[in-house]
Formats: sequence, C-alpha cells, structure tokens
Amino acid sequence: MFRYVLDGFPMTLKQAKLMGSRSITPMIIVELELDTVEVLKRGLADKMRPKKSEHLHLSLLLITTFCIFVYIPSKRMQKKKLFYCRLHLMHNSAEILHIRCACYKQEVEHVRRYFRKEYQNWIQVSGLKSKWWIWDCILTEVSISMKYIRSYLERTRKGQAACINRLCITPKELQCHLGEFGLYCPVCLALHHHLFDCSEDEALTHAAEHRGHYYKMCGKNHLERFLLTPDEFVTPGCPHTLKPPDQLPAKLTEIQVKNRFPQQGEMNGFCSVTFLEGKQRYEALVQGKINYAAEYRGKIYFFETEQKRHKFMRTPETYLIPKLPVKVPPVCEPVSLTSLPVLGYLEQGVSEAIIKAMTAVGCLKPKYPFINIQKSALIYVALYLKAFNHNSTTRNREQYRKKLALFEEDCALVPYLGSIMKGDYKPPNERPIDFEFKLNRFSALRVSPKPNSII
Repeated sequence: MFRYVLDGFPMTLKQAKLMGSRSITPMIIVELELDTVEVLKRGLADKMRPKKSEHLHLSLLLITTFCIFVYIPSKRMQKKKLFYCRLHLMHNSAEILHIRCACYKQEVEHVRRYFRKEYQNWIQVSGLKSKWWIWDCILTEVSISMKYIRSYLERTRKGQAACINRLCITPKELQCHLGEFGLYCPVCLALHHHLFDCSEDEALTHAAEHRGHYYKMCGKNHLERFLLTPDEFVTPGCPHTLKPPDQLPAKLTEIQVKNRFPQQGEMNGFCSVTFLEGKQRYEALVQGKINYAAEYRGKIYFFETEQKRHKFMRTPETYLIPKLPVKVPPVCEPVSLTSLPVLGYLEQGVSEAIIKAMTAVGCLKPKYPFINIQKSALIYVALYLKAFNHNSTTRNREQYRKKLALFEEDCALVPYLGSIMKGDYKPPNERPIDFEFKLNRFSALRVSPKPNSII
C-alpha cells in the first residue's frame, strides 16, 4: 500500500475518471470550504506581503493570459481576418482569482458528486478554521479510515467476517459481490423473519464481507452480531431464505401506479396496516395515498403514511386481509370548488378565512374616526382577508399588513383621546408627550374619510 498526498488533484471530472482507469483510488478527499470573498481577501493579503512563500506563489498560478479573438471585416478580402490579442495579467490579481473561483465552483460539483457516489470518500472541512484545527480534523478522518482498513485486513486474513466501511467500494463492485440476501438485512431475516431493505442507504457503514460476499445490515447492533457469528445468518446456517424477486414487496412511485392503469389497488384503496392495527374496526378504514404505494405478488396496496408502508414492506404476509367488511365508509373524492353553488363555494373555500377575520373583529371591536361601526368592521375584515390571503403574493400580503396595522392605530385614537380629554382643562406641560401628535392625526382624518381610499 502506497501512501501519498495529492494537492489540488483531481480538479475535473475527466481527471477523476482517469485516476479510476489507472486503478488509483484515493482513500480520502478533503475539500476546504471557503467562500469567494474570503478567497479574494486572502489572495490580496498574500499579494501585499513583502516575502511571499514560493509554494503559495506557485499555487496561485493557474491562468496567466487571456486570449481574445476579434473578427474585423476587410473590404479588400472576402474572408475575415483573425487578430490574436494577448492581455498579460498578474497571476495573483483579483481578476485571476475570480476566474479560478468560478472554474472551481463549476468543476467541483461534478467531481464531488462522482466521488460521493462511487467511493464515498469525500469530506468537507471548513477553511475558516485555523490550520491546526484543519490538520487535526484531517488526521482524525485518516486515522478512522486506517483503523477500518487495518481491521479488515486482519479479520480477512483469519477468515473472519469484516466490515467494509471506508474501503472505497464502488456500487458496481457491491452489486457484483452481493450475497444470497441481496440488499436485505440477513440478521433481521434470521432473527425476526423481517424483510428490511437497506437499498435506500447508499453508505456502507453497516456492511460486511464474509467468504467473498457482501452483506448489508440495518444498524450497528446487527452488524456487530453478524461479525461475531456470521455463519448463523448466511446459508446453510440461516433458518430462513430469501424469496425470489417476483415474490418480494417493492415500493411504487406515483408515476408507476398510474402506468399500471386500469389495475386497481387492493382493499378498495384502504390502508391494510391501519385497519389491522385498529383491530379491524369501522373507524380504522382509512384511505391510502398514491404516494405511499407498494406492490406484492402482482397486487398494488396503498398506505396512509410512509411508516405504514415500511411496516408492510417488512412483513407483508401479516397485513394481507382476505376481504373487507360489508359496511365501508364512502370514498372521499375531491370536489372542484368552481362546480359548487355560491353558498357552497363560500362554505368550502373561504369559510375558515372569514371565521378568523370575524373573530379578530370581535376581539378588537374597531371604530375608525368619523366612520360608523358597521363600515369600520367591514373595512377591517377586508384588510384582514387581503393581509392573510395565502393565494396572494408576498409583496401584496406585506403591503396590506402594513395597512391593517395603520388602520388599527387609527382606530385606537378614539378610546385614547376619550380617556385623556376627560375632566378639566390641562395646560400643555401636563399633557402626555404624544397627545398633540395623536390629536393632530385625529383631526387630519376628519377631512371626508373614504373607505375605498383606506383599502
């Protein structure tokens, strides 16, 4: 095993695939997270240093020239002349740093996605920390990987099962060396006769190798138990075997369900898990959702939640119901609001919003200056509905919320002035500080207030 560090390589997806073609697999790839502003700040600070390190000087050198091609028509020639202009820029200038950052952000997304999918060896470290913190973080990650590699070599040399985490095993290699249980947990199958599908978790944290085959477990406890006595969970020691693929449950997406039309769901679309957990009562007959569908033995089942579907996927035989009761609740199909009459539309569409607005009117009891109570209440309801209309844009809602707050402040002028102006005359120095301001504001509203202008 060779140990070496590649600084700044690979930078592109082509370089990454070239390393794979040469059987060069990095154990760990560390990405230092740093925003563009901090990169420019550090680059310009390094430029101002009188004695710059040669290593830093060379590391900034990526692009030294701009090549600009300009086509200029010529009357004497039918073709166009090509002029080549070269603009020399400093390798550590702000323009070059901007270009390097843009190129890096464009390329690193593909490289990061490639290594995370193929080898799962990509880690991200904050570049804003000190160099000692970064060094300690990287050293910790390397130590963890070396620990897994050392344990794997020692256990396989003794013929024992070994964890394959941090070994940079690709998905293709995993599929080629899968054991007789595929991506199902053999410990769950042996102990509880449960089908626990581990395909959704792409990580190999709880995966192990035994006799040249790979097995994935559902958790840390099952991994430790498998590593301790692997022969109890693989053939011929396993008490249960995995059924053929066509007899295993499989999740279905909404598009896959629609493509199966005219095939309908079993149990008239009711969730079998909810029905059995509810002791087969009438109240437990709940319609399943198309987003949580599964197929088992050529039949489609719908479930109420993702947790209910997960229970069915683990033990599908438990939730197979031979038939439904005679009395079932009616199917609740969505009704288009535009097909309802006016009263039905108001009841189904805006009743909740109107109730909230009327409740707010009853709590506040607004009275706008120089307008009667009925008009004040109507204006407040209109502003409230517009201020909390979810179908409106955010800008409009904010605009009407400001109008609603201003309307409430104007309504508060009447009880305020009524409480202050009671009793005998008070000189200006004995009046509240905001009295003159609110009195002038109240008088300004006397000039023919129009409800339309308020809304």
